Amino acid sequence: MKKLIKNSDELIDFLKLPKELRENAKKGSQLFDFKVTKHFAENMEKGNPKDPLLLQVLPSLSEFVEKEGFVEDPVGEFGKQKIPGLLQKYQSRVLLILTGNCAVNCRYCFRRNFPYDDLQNIYKQLEEFSEQIEADKTIEEVILSGGDPLTLTDSQLEKVVLRLEKISHLKRLRIHTRFPIVSPERIGKELVNLLASSRFAVYFVVHSNHPNEMDKTVLEALKLLTKQGITVFNQMVLLRGINDSTEVLEKFLKLQVNNSILPYYLHKLDTVKGASHFDVSVEEGKKIIEELRKRLPGFAVPNFVVEKEGLPFKIPL
Repeated sequence: MKKLIKNSDELIDFLKLPKELRENAKKGSQLFDFKVTKHFAENMEKGNPKDPLLLQVLPSLSEFVEKEGFVEDPVGEFGKQKIPGLLQKYQSRVLLILTGNCAVNCRYCFRRNFPYDDLQNIYKQLEEFSEQIEADKTIEEVILSGGDPLTLTDSQLEKVVLRLEKISHLKRLRIHTRFPIVSPERIGKELVNLLASSRFAVYFVVHSNHPNEMDKTVLEALKLLTKQGITVFNQMVLLRGINDSTEVLEKFLKLQVNNSILPYYLHKLDTVKGASHFDVSVEEGKKIIEELRKRLPGFAVPNFVVEKEGLPFKIPL
């Protein structure tokens, strides 16, 4: 985290990109901070301003485009918090936003406007979360999210897991993270041992959108989890100019299932303000999924879904 690239000029120079990108990137970062890990940057093609990894993180003037339906809170999370950081949108499970920190700021992030400043000290917050969960015996699953929950240290995460394990009606723990993709060294023995020794059924959900993101070191890191019997899923967002191609997704999905990573969701872009240039229509997405079904076994094809405010489940498309 101390070595993050937080200046877009530094990334542009590293990748030997056209200098005219500088000013636009600086303007775009005024709407949403820029940051990326060196690992993620090293997987980008030098000299290519259309690199699919670069497009996910480099700010642009397209973020200033106003489009009807693209809003600050596209899935209605702001009003779903029981207390700051505790969300319950779906039956039997809750989501804990443990931190606002991420190792990379994706330009399409649906939480780019989330009120992270309302979050409290993690330990005080944890006790409040736990008391709320203990009071509702219908809750069986906790999802750790953020930001990125793996920006917490292993010792902090251990305190979270051990506290939640005291709640008898909880059965499952899910961790949603992008960290292993952008900084695979985060998956160390301590973290793996913590999850493998938990009484919970643990589901580890990584977020990756393109096969170039899952290099050898990422796959080796995730294998540390699967070898311990921890289920690893991947979820993606369908993004214009990045992965809106049957060929790209076919290659990526094969890479996942060949490495014991299970495809989970292909998300229709959440209509967050500033991300309309990434949008791919439902019709285009359906055509891609239909073609993937012809080419791949059923377990290798993710569910194509969209999330709508107020509905108790994600809508299969």
